[in-house]
Amino acid sequence: MAVYIVQEVPNRNVLPAAKYGELKLMLPPGDVVLSAAPTISRLKKHLKNYSDDDYILTMGDPIAIAIAGAIASDINNGKVNFLKWDRQEKIYYPVKCNIFGRPTND
Repeated sequence: MAVYIVQEVPNRNVLPAAKYGELKLMLPPGDVVLSAAPTISRLKKHLKNYSDDDYILTMGDPIAIAIAGAIASDINNGKVNFLKWDRQEKIYYPVKCNIFGRPTND
């Protein structure tokens, strides 16, 4: 199980997400997506082993988050899991998506 952190954000504590898997940072802070090709290449390398047990932590540049979700979905037959931060409760909630709408065993 892995938690793929899309992009590091300074002064943001991601340790609570470790309960969902090993934390893996994909993009450094301040890496703004102005040209998609290098970002796509970098994210594909990180997500090459993405599976049903993994999560994308939705933090960082919105374009990078969208690209990461699309890549994970493509690799995992339309299934991608996200971790969403709840500011009030101060915890991450898992959000499981099946992009193709096919039945799952969940």
